This record gives sequence, structure tokens and C-alpha cells, in this order.
Amino acid sequence: MINGEILKNAVISGANKISLQKHQINDLNILPVPDGDTGTNMSMTVTAAVKVLESYDGCSAGEVAEIVASAMLRGARGNSGVITSLIFRGFAQGLKGMEEVNGKNLAAALGIGVDAAYKAVMKPTEGTILTVARMAYEAGVEKSKEMTDTVSVWQSICDKAEDALSITPELLPVLKKAGVVDAGGKGLCAIFEGMLSVFKDGVIIECDDTSEVTVDTFDNAAAEFDDDIEFTYCTEYIVGRGDEEEADPQQLREYLETIGDCVVVVSDDEIIKVHVHTEQPGAALTKALEFGQLLTVKVENMKEQHKNAKKSAKPPKEEFVPVEPTEKIGFVSVAAGQGLKELFEDLGCNNVVSGGQSMNPSTDDIYAAIMATPAENVLVLPNNKNIILAAEQTVPMVKDRNVVIVPTRTIPQGMTAMLNFDPEISAESNAQLMMDSVQKVETGLVTFAARSSEFGGKKIKEGDIIALENGKLTITEKSVVKAAVKLAKNMVTRDTEFITLIYGEEVSEEDANKVYEELRDKFGSRTDISLVKGDQPVYYFILSVE
Repeated sequence: MINGEILKNAVISGANKISLQKHQINDLNILPVPDGDTGTNMSMTVTAAVKVLESYDGCSAGEVAEIVASAMLRGARGNSGVITSLIFRGFAQGLKGMEEVNGKNLAAALGIGVDAAYKAVMKPTEGTILTVARMAYEAGVEKSKEMTDTVSVWQSICDKAEDALSITPELLPVLKKAGVVDAGGKGLCAIFEGMLSVFKDGVIIECDDTSEVTVDTFDNAAAEFDDDIEFTYCTEYIVGRGDEEEADPQQLREYLETIGDCVVVVSDDEIIKVHVHTEQPGAALTKALEFGQLLTVKVENMKEQHKNAKKSAKPPKEEFVPVEPTEKIGFVSVAAGQGLKELFEDLGCNNVVSGGQSMNPSTDDIYAAIMATPAENVLVLPNNKNIILAAEQTVPMVKDRNVVIVPTRTIPQGMTAMLNFDPEISAESNAQLMMDSVQKVETGLVTFAARSSEFGGKKIKEGDIIALENGKLTITEKSVVKAAVKLAKNMVTRDTEFITLIYGEEVSEEDANKVYEELRDKFGSRTDISLVKGDQPVYYFILSVE
């Protein structure tokens, strides 16, 4: 039997385990686009519970499960984060009122969560986190028929979760094609394994990564010191070691510590890599010559960098203040970028939640925006397929106004939906009308390859410009301008009436105008073309074609 203290520690351990693996999970992208945030979303979802648990000193397993469920619901981000929160909500329902629980209780409670997760997804797909959770639960129930102790049952759950994860590529062809397992399933395995560490050995997995710094991990170790500007110059270099070089790199470290701080010195048989903050970069380089030849050198003025960063710093996150519902209808939209925020406000949105691809807002973020909207009926436009589920969780949370989710999946869909709002009909009828209006909206995206890969027979190098047509990768290019023009030519048909070109924060006005002018020359005689400064991150261009 386990009590609340043990369950609390298990959840903390699970959160720490996935935090350690989140980058590895993020890399399990089907497409090489910069949206691999499953690990981050799941980690933030579970960590939201940890923050609340830290102040709980009771010993009721049921109370711990309830605290975890409530905190995860509010902190849920992305589809996998929401599904994770629903799985843990099952624990709250299944363990309600129990001071101590065993493995049989946990397996049954897990089943309640799995059932809720399947019901929350409109079209459940096997080969995802759902499959991993379901098969793990089924194994736990079978094990609990012969042994009810927590360790035996939870070990069976973890083992089956890993087995299920390994077959996700066989169940979902896109995973097999990309050569990866399901990212959400991988995250759930990490959480379960972290919990097992406490159930089995009483050990909470530590969150801090204390692994040894090597030549390969040097950059990450050095980056930890980037914000420290007690000294002016961040100095990094690589020393090539000849066969005759026998000087101990420890001597170099000891010297550097006398002229600066934030020292990282790592070496292997061939090189020594060095990072130091100092006022004497020349002395640091001169000393290096005693250990071999300088292969690379980088010296940066951190104070100047800090000054420039402050100038370009983005405004702090907007705080939403709750208000009473005084109007008939209002709108909340999700978008990233000042230009897009202003665009949706111009279209009639009361509040715009900052977020989108690679930066999914939490359920609580959306809830706060709803409560800050002075309307009896609030229509919410997620504008991203990975935010819809989080938005849907706000509906039962809001008690004093009617919340209706308009499940827009892209920014262009959100724009068209807002343009088709009819103030003469109900919120529910508007949601249907707005969604009907987006059926003919085509969305094009121009971004960069976040990793090297092969997709659809095409070899893609990290950093290549890529374009997606309605989520399908169709173009690789070296030029942002060329990619955008090619994408438009692919998407525009004889029936196209409107083209909206939205350019992001990394695109110059000159390049944006180049694309606009090419599209105007090509399609302007029969199509209405608009150019909008969206300031969005991640995507160089968002293209709306109707």
C-alpha cells in the first residue's frame, strides 16, 4: 500500500524524468519543422502539479491525486499535455477518498483516465499516446488479478507501455515513414518510469542533469553561463594537441580561474575546448599557446550584447484581468506576433492569447483570457490543431458565461472565421457558420528545417527553407522568397479570389514586398492580394488562399 506522501513523491519523480528527456522527446518529429514541442508541453503540464504539491504535507493518496489533476488541467499544453492531464484526472476519480492505495487501485484509476482521454479526442488514432496508455492500463489490470501490490502492478504497466511504444510505428504509417516512435507515448513512458523509481526503490529521480561535461556536451555547458556579465568578454577557443603536448589541461583551468570566472575546460586526446568570462581575453589566448595550437577563437563583448538585447526585448506577457460579462458576445483568439495580435483585435477579438506553433498556451492561459472578456457568450478560436484540446478543457471550468470553441486549426482559418461572424444569430450558430466558412481556406507555411532528414524521397538538410501546403511538405528551397512564390503558385487555382500574405519577424519588408510583387504580377489581374506584417515567429510566411 502507498500513501499520499509516496504518491506525491512519485509524481514529482515522474515530472523530473520527463524534464530530463523533453529535448529527446521534442526531436521525435514526423516532419523536420520547428514544432517539436511535445516533450516541453508534457513536461510543463506535469511540472504544474509539482509546484502545487510542494506545499502539500498531508498523507492522503486521494487528496494528492485530486491536487495533481486540478493543477495539470490548468497547466495542460498541447494535445499530449491535455491527454496526460486527463489520464491523471482518472487517478483523482478512482482514488477519491482513499488514504492508502495499492496496485489494483492504481490500475483501475488509470483505466478511468484512459477512457476519458479517448472520449476527449474527436477521432482517436492508434499508434499514439492513447495506445500506450490503454495497453499499459490493460496490462496493469491483468497483473492486479494475481498480485495487487503497487510495485508488481506498476512494473507491469511500465513494461507494457514500452512495448506499446515500440509498435507505434507499425500502427501509424507516418511514424514508420519518419523512422520515429510516438513522442507523446515516449513522454508517458518517461513519467511512468519516474513514478516506478519511487514505488520500487523509494528514489525520486533528480531533475538537474549532472552528467559529465565532455567535448560533445561542451556547448550546452558553456551556454549555462551566457547571462553572467560580471566580466566583459566571453572567450571561447579550441586548442589542437600534438602528440608531444603533455601539459595537463587542469593547469590551464587553474590559470583561467585567476583571471575570470564561468570557466569550462574539457579535453580529449586531440583537442582542448575552453570557455571563460574575463577582462583579459588576450592573456587567456596567450596561455593557451602553451598547450598547443589555436584552432578556433571567439571573443564576444557580453555587456554590448546585453545592451542590444534589452533594446530589442519583447514586452512582458500580458496579464488578463477578470471582468463581469456585460456584453452579449465576445471573442478570444490565439496568435503569436504583435502584427497578428493587432490583426485579430481589428477583426473584433477582445483578447488575444500569445501562442501558436512551438509555444502552445496552457488551458489556464486561455481560461484567463476568457474571464477577461466582458461577454455572456465567449467564442474561442485556437488557430492551431495542437491548441484545440486545451481550449476545450476551459468549457467546464467557466461558470458565469457560455464558452463556445470554434476549432480553427490555422491562422488563416481564424481570420476567415472572424470575418464571417454574424451578430444576429446565437453563439452556437455562429460557431457552425464560422467553421463552415473556413472549409475553402487553404493554408501555406514557409519555415526552416529543424533537423536533417529524408521525407517523401527528398533529402532535407538542417536549415533548409521548406514550405508546407495544408500541413503537407511540398517544397524545399534555399531562398525564403523563392519558397513563398513557389508555394503560392502551387496553391492558387482558377477559382482563387483572395490571397493574404503574412510575413514574420525574421522577414525584411524588402523581401516581403518582393514576394507580394511577384504574386501581384502573376495573379493580380483576377485575385485580391493583401500583404500583412504579422511579426510571427517560426514561420517566415503564412499564406491564406481562398
